[in-house]
Amino acid sequence: MATTLIIQIPCHNEELTLSATLADIPTHIPGVDVIETLIIDDGSSDGTVAVARQHGVNHIVSLPGHKGLAAAFQAGLNACLQRGADIIVNTDGDNQYPQADIPRLIAPILRNEADIVIGDRQVHQVAHFSPLKRFLQKWGSCVVRIVSGVHVPDATSGFRAYSREAALRLSLLTRYTYTLETIIQAGKKGLRVAYIPIQAREPSRPSRLVKSNWSYVTRSAGTIIRLYVFYEPLRTFLFLSAPFVAVGLFALLRFLYFQLIGEVGIARHVQSLVLGGTLLTVGFLLIVLGVIADLVAANRMLIEEMMYRIKRVELCVPGVGAVASGEGRNDYSTTTPPTSTTSPAGAPSAITGSRSPVDHS
Repeated sequence: MATTLIIQIPCHNEELTLSATLADIPTHIPGVDVIETLIIDDGSSDGTVAVARQHGVNHIVSLPGHKGLAAAFQAGLNACLQRGADIIVNTDGDNQYPQADIPRLIAPILRNEADIVIGDRQVHQVAHFSPLKRFLQKWGSCVVRIVSGVHVPDATSGFRAYSREAALRLSLLTRYTYTLETIIQAGKKGLRVAYIPIQAREPSRPSRLVKSNWSYVTRSAGTIIRLYVFYEPLRTFLFLSAPFVAVGLFALLRFLYFQLIGEVGIARHVQSLVLGGTLLTVGFLLIVLGVIADLVAANRMLIEEMMYRIKRVELCVPGVGAVASGEGRNDYSTTTPPTSTTSPAGAPSAITGSRSPVDHS
C-alpha cells in the first residue's frame, strides 16, 4: 500500500520566505511513495497564495480572515487527513526549520516507533536566543514534561511529524498555539512521542506569535493550567481543597483541645470553631466539585472516542464529511500533481478541478 506524506505549512503573510521553504522540501524520501504540500492561508494580505501557486503547491486551504496559528494547524490536519495522508509534517513558512531533515523526522513513524516526532532545536545551542529566552524555553519544556508525562526537550518547536492515528486523536481546545496542547494531549491519550535534534535557522523576521516574553509565558501558563484541569479535574480539586481541609481541621482540633483541658465557656475559642467549620465546608465543596468534574471528564472521554470514530469516516474517506463549517475553503484550482516515486511525472491529481469546503470541526 502506498505511503502518502503531506507537508502542511500554516502561513500568514509569508510571501518573502515561502519560496525558500518550498524549495527546501525534499522531493524523494525512502519509504514514502507520494509527497504532497499543503498551504493553510490564514488570512494573508500579501502574495502568499500567489507564491504557493507559482511553486506548484498541491493543495491550498484558505481561512476567511486571520484565525490564528492553532486554528490554521487544526484546519491543516483535517485537510491532510481528508486527502489520505499517512504521515503529516508541520513546518513554518518563515523557513527557520531545516526541511532537508524531513526524512529523519518521519523515520521513527515509518519504523512504527512513534506517533509524533518533534524536531529539537537544542535551545541551549541556538545563538539568536537570549539567555532569558533559553531559560524560559527550558523551564517551559520541563513544566510540559511534568504535566504530560512526555519527555520532550523542546516543547515549543513547530517542526513536527504526525502519524495518521495521532492526527485523528488530536483535537485542539485552545486558540493560541498548538505546540504545548498537542504534547499534553499526546501524553494523556497514550500516543508515543519521540524527538530528533535539528539545527534551526535564525528567523528572518520577529515572531508574530510571541509579542513579548511575558505575554508568551502568561498565555502559555494559562494554556497548561487549563489543559491540566481539563484532563486531571479530580486531582486538581483535591489539591485545591487540601489547604482548606488542613487548616480547618487544625482550627477545630484547637477548639476541642481547649475544651478538653477545661477551658470554661464555649465563647472563649468560638473563632476557631467558626473558622474551622467554614474552611472544612469550603474544602468539602471543592472535593464535590472535583468529583463532578471527574464524571464530566469521563463523559468527555466517551465523546472524544466518538469524535475519533466519526473523523475516521469523515476525514479519511475522500468526499465524505466535506460539510462547510464556515471557517475555510479549499482552493483546488491550484492543485498540482503530487511528487510520487511510483507514478509517472505529470499524472493528474484525483481532485483537480473540484472545489468544496473543508470541515474544520
